[in-house]
Amino acid sequence: MVEIDDRSTIGETFFLAAEAYGSRPFLAVPANEGRAYHPAGFEISYARAATFVRELIAAYRDAGFGHGHRVALLLENRPEHLLHKLALNAIGACCVPVSADYRTREIAYLLHHSKIDLAIVLASRREQLTRAMAEAARQIPVVVLDEFRAGLSSPARPARADAVVAESEASVLYTSGTTGRPKGCVLSHGYELSAGAWYATRKGLATFHNGGDRLYNPLPLCHVNASVLSFFGMLLTGNCQIQTDRFQPQRWWREVSGSRATAVHYLGVIVPLLLGMPPCEEERSHTVRFGLGAGVEPQLHAQFEQRFGFPLIEVWGMTEMVRVLLDHEPPRQVGTRAFGRAVPGIEVRVVDDEDRDVPVGKPGEMLVRHSGAMPRKGFFSGYLDDTAATEAAWRGGWFHTGDVVWRAADGMLHFVDRKKNIIRRSGENIAAAEVEALLQGSDGVAQVAVLAVPDEIREEEVLACIVLANAQPNRDTAEVLFRYCYDNLAYYKAPGWIYFTDSLPTTGTQKIQKHQIFPTGTDPRSLPNMFDLRHLKKR
Repeated sequence: MVEIDDRSTIGETFFLAAEAYGSRPFLAVPANEGRAYHPAGFEISYARAATFVRELIAAYRDAGFGHGHRVALLLENRPEHLLHKLALNAIGACCVPVSADYRTREIAYLLHHSKIDLAIVLASRREQLTRAMAEAARQIPVVVLDEFRAGLSSPARPARADAVVAESEASVLYTSGTTGRPKGCVLSHGYELSAGAWYATRKGLATFHNGGDRLYNPLPLCHVNASVLSFFGMLLTGNCQIQTDRFQPQRWWREVSGSRATAVHYLGVIVPLLLGMPPCEEERSHTVRFGLGAGVEPQLHAQFEQRFGFPLIEVWGMTEMVRVLLDHEPPRQVGTRAFGRAVPGIEVRVVDDEDRDVPVGKPGEMLVRHSGAMPRKGFFSGYLDDTAATEAAWRGGWFHTGDVVWRAADGMLHFVDRKKNIIRRSGENIAAAEVEALLQGSDGVAQVAVLAVPDEIREEEVLACIVLANAQPNRDTAEVLFRYCYDNLAYYKAPGWIYFTDSLPTTGTQKIQKHQIFPTGTDPRSLPNMFDLRHLKKR
């Protein structure tokens, strides 16, 4: 394994890995005839990747890019995203991934908030970015990936003259918050490398062998899981990340088996969809030893392991701190939402609303830190240009995760729910406040509250409870409001359910009391004036 310390940077570490692992496979894309790129599959060695990254470094430097610049990448899940990230980090530039599912207003906000100096895009995404720049009233240089070397021009501001260090920005990843707009999580070189090293050295059932593993990851590269956690875990250990474009149950086993994966990443939504597929030869002829992920429904956990022949190891992590906790040591607690215990380097408290420790077995918010001496070691650097939000999350010297858990007498932590106003749909965090803010701006909406409802496939779905101003509470109105959201937000944020009501319960200060909208024990999906729009939610 490539050794790192508190001074390591991503560029130097990558080239050490390339020297150590040479001809071993570094990145792979499974074959898929329906994919627009690499339909026959793709694989690149550490040595070849190093050559390519050096060429990118030279091109960026020749154009004047370097330390302190931020570059947006709208490259979907293509391996070029990771190669450009390595080159940018090597020169001290910061990578800002852009979700291909974002709509114009979301990209416009990201471009404005992150102060992007350059964008690298696919030709098919150029118009998407152009519309966003127009809305943001901010023009930035845009280079199409296929024209990269010819299209680069000098940045509007010079690079910083100081050296790249472990504290330098490596990425800004946007994650949903409770204030209506995503927050930019600033991740340093040291953060990303330490997260990968932690991930690669958990041992037990989650043991990665040096140079002998291939990890299949269907998750998006705009998130911390694929672009940081698993990517640097594989890089440091001479292993290969197999990056597919997205999860599709019909081709999961064909890709997993055909790419010779020894480990897979999953989300809770993947489990019922795979269990619902008819049996196939590849589901038992694969070489997978374990899966890592979160959100498997308890009643499906053992069923999945028995049918497909490998353990699903539940983990906990978040963009702000992705040195994961995991239930990877026998005897595991399958089907209990267990995700591990506090360990040296990750201290945990479970507290009430006043930050007082709760007794064993009682649910409370999970607080984490590295240690009393260095509470923020290994955590994100902070929320971009939002010191107040950063310090609020760190109040009392502990990071407040917003996750509700309970701790057993043996120290095992079990996930319960999310305290924050976040809806978790198929692995995507959706801020209810963002959807509310959009709907509140519609002429036909007098009041709105957005909350989560259970979903048998996707864990949770978005429900918008609406008091209409001047429209009829019928399906046509529901579909108009859905379309308004769908056209202005990533498809997964649009309400899958819309409920029309005459009023919403409020406090004396007119704050909506969401917990009082529906009677306790009621499944709101069965009520009158509730419209199911999930079939309209398509990419």
